[in-house]
Amino acid sequence: MERVVIEGVVEHGRRLGRELGFPTANLSVPDDLAVEDGVYASCAEVAGRRYRAMSNLGRNPSVGGAERRLETHIFDFSEPLYGRTLRVELLRKIRGERRFESIEALRAQIESDKKEILNLKIG
Repeated sequence: MERVVIEGVVEHGRRLGRELGFPTANLSVPDDLAVEDGVYASCAEVAGRRYRAMSNLGRNPSVGGAERRLETHIFDFSEPLYGRTLRVELLRKIRGERRFESIEALRAQIESDKKEILNLKIG
């Protein structure tokens, strides 16, 4: 996969990631962005510092989402990001976006995605 960079100002979301135990920084993306929806190993850059991260690009079908957006959970990071510029590089697609039957199933899959991403050797 060719690496894709998405940059923007962090917006308020529905706070569902926080409720699931995986707070995310939300960026709007154009509907015509030519990148497949799904979960990605990513790298987030905040104020010149780079962090490992996982990102979901899509519409959140499990929780009734409609707007396409990029949601990024930054590992080992807890500063407020609303209104700040965030640069996210999508490194490797882990899986496609899909609908889960329950919030518990979604949470378990996100935890599994996190473990998989942390075990990847990506430069």
